[in-house]
Amino acid sequence: MTDPLQLPYEYSQRGDLIIGDIVAQYGCVFEETTYAENPGSMELDGLIVSPKNYQHVLSFVFAVKEINKNSKILPNISLGFQIFDGYFSARMTHQNTLKLLSSWERIVPNYNCNKTKNLIAVVGGLNSEMAFHIATALHLYKIPQIAYCVFAPVSNVKIQLPSFYRMVPNEEFQYTGIVRLLWHFQWTWVGIIATDDDQDLQTINALKWLIHINEISEGITKKFMGILWIMTAHWDFSSQTELRGFDMNIFQGALSFTIHSNQVQDFTKFLHRVCPRSQQEDGFIRVFWEQAFNCVLSNSDENKGRNDACTGEERLDSLPGIIFEMTMTGQSYSIYNAVYAIAHTLHQISSSRQKRRAMESRRWDLSNLQPWKFHPFLRIISFNNTAGDLIFFNENGEIAAGFDIINWVNLPNKTFIRVKVGRMDPQVLPGSEFTINEEAITWPNLVNQEPPRAMCNDHCHPGYSKKKKEGAPFCCYSCALCPEEKISDQKDMDDCFECPQGQYPNKNHDECISKVLNYLSFTDYLGITLASWALFLSLTTALVLGIFIKNQNTPMVRANNRDLTYLLLISLLLCFLCSLLFIGQPHKVTCNLRQPAFGIIFSVAVSCVLAKTITVVVAFTATKPGTQMRKWVGKRLANSILISCSLIQISVCAVWLCIAPPFPHFDMDTLVEEIIVECNEGSVTMFYLVLGYLGFLAIVSFTMAFLARKLPDSFNEAKFITFSMLVFCGVWLSFVPSYLSSKGKYMVAVEIFSILASSVGLLSCIFFPKCFIIILRPELNTRYQITRK
Repeated sequence: MTDPLQLPYEYSQRGDLIIGDIVAQYGCVFEETTYAENPGSMELDGLIVSPKNYQHVLSFVFAVKEINKNSKILPNISLGFQIFDGYFSARMTHQNTLKLLSSWERIVPNYNCNKTKNLIAVVGGLNSEMAFHIATALHLYKIPQIAYCVFAPVSNVKIQLPSFYRMVPNEEFQYTGIVRLLWHFQWTWVGIIATDDDQDLQTINALKWLIHINEISEGITKKFMGILWIMTAHWDFSSQTELRGFDMNIFQGALSFTIHSNQVQDFTKFLHRVCPRSQQEDGFIRVFWEQAFNCVLSNSDENKGRNDACTGEERLDSLPGIIFEMTMTGQSYSIYNAVYAIAHTLHQISSSRQKRRAMESRRWDLSNLQPWKFHPFLRIISFNNTAGDLIFFNENGEIAAGFDIINWVNLPNKTFIRVKVGRMDPQVLPGSEFTINEEAITWPNLVNQEPPRAMCNDHCHPGYSKKKKEGAPFCCYSCALCPEEKISDQKDMDDCFECPQGQYPNKNHDECISKVLNYLSFTDYLGITLASWALFLSLTTALVLGIFIKNQNTPMVRANNRDLTYLLLISLLLCFLCSLLFIGQPHKVTCNLRQPAFGIIFSVAVSCVLAKTITVVVAFTATKPGTQMRKWVGKRLANSILISCSLIQISVCAVWLCIAPPFPHFDMDTLVEEIIVECNEGSVTMFYLVLGYLGFLAIVSFTMAFLARKLPDSFNEAKFITFSMLVFCGVWLSFVPSYLSSKGKYMVAVEIFSILASSVGLLSCIFFPKCFIIILRPELNTRYQITRK
């Protein structure tokens, strides 16, 4: 496979293991082609050079040569490299990535014709687009890629590109650093200038909620003079040759967040030795040299006959800083560290495998290392580089470091000095991440070496918000007290804001206080009291049931349907216990059980009372001569009443749970300082239908008992049932208005009290007189008392 476009810019050195590099020094413009044309007909229409980026090539080469000379790292193993340019072009980046994956001479995708080329990792690219183009090819082979782009190429790198690493920190740290810088100097009005691309739009989106945006629209030489620039790490104003004739004074005193760098020993000496004659295998140096020194090399085929020929002995340190820097930049430092990270990882693999080889007595060769086996070691690599910085990756495959804050100082010869004046380092203790040295900052000339002031009045303290002054400049404002329901928790806030759900303002309107959860708890005095009564009455009911079971063969117990008596007592026991479902924080299960359990259990209890009452009426009616009611006397009638009346309530509750079941609900608005945690009934209609049916059974029972209260029988329960139903109906009639007028836990307490009171009415009116006779007046508990009347 031949290259569709041959460009000469390549720098290679063979070795046992090869590290690839895709740099971004040249930008090429291609003539547009159509699908009808042969892809091999692409032609280069123009070449844009970024000479400052040539330092990226040199830092890569310097790191490899330095490692090969170091006997402590990878002894007896030589590192080679192959460097291509991406030309800021997707097609060329893909093509040159394929060259890295192929043999030395030809591009043969997915096959290495020359086994001597053992590519172990790749460094690059400069921006997120180039990094992504490289990664799309490398991740298929699981070859590690260490990029030095400020922005990640995708949102979730470790999932979408598992073989991708970045020798730069997370970009979010610099956004936080910018805001901390603005807060430190109390700059409350800033403008943002950005290009119309995804990276700058990402920057704006990250900053616009933190700072106030002001568009700057006037000419660059008239609006921009005297402005203090704050630049992000991905923008380098000094990277183009077009800036030779540009007035750099507009950037005097600018502050820039840059990738952390440090002085690397011997790198400057290495740069002093760089010249076209010593770098003959370097395919990048010719164009760089001619563009940087604005001359033509004597052996160049281009522009022959020109008088401005290069000698080749020009010195890099004579170039202005906007063209080339003699100190290692942040990006070059990242490349340098990336090469060392690869080398240290290989050394660690080599050391561990040599130990294993010694134990297993078998041969081992590092050249057989598969790229996918490289990742577990690279993820955990940690080392101190030659500059003394600790280098390691975090869980996202990014270097665990921060950003430097640089102050740009221009010199008369169109060069500049980078002065490190601060740091945004998330690795230090909380509260110390941001540092700034004001004394080291050189401010723009027009501000008289003092920090610019972006305010014309005193601060608005927390609890107040800024209010625009009519006729005054936009940066002047007065302070207005926050409304009752809002707060401001910082100085100079544009508007007060409402507290989040679950919180409310304090008296000074400068802080939100968390609302207290309001529900009937087992730890509340009211909850403890009601729960204690429920347990006490449950034990009392159980005691009554025990008394009746112990005396089950006595006439008092056997009269009026003993089975219904037992079932009624069990129902009352469950009524007392079901009130405990209403205490405690509501959850889905308890909300689903509360009202249906209450409705069904009470329906069974009232149905038992109704069945007992009807049984008494039918029994006395059947004693009259010639009546047809005798066939209804017996347990069948009572059971039929009990089952039919209970099934209706069960059916209603089942429909309720199917169509609109109750659920936990947090009421944030009813109470100012509390959140009411309650069970939303789901369907209010079904809730009142359950109560209504229960009331209907109670009224029928009361009516039947009232009519049968004077029937002759020593053990006639009708008069007791009458009183019990009177109490029952009175409790639940008063329940509805009390329930609707209560809020929060008191609403629940009203229902629990109604449950307990109505159950106590049934228990005391029906069973306490019988217990009195069974225990204290056993002489009345005889058959004679029944037959006597």
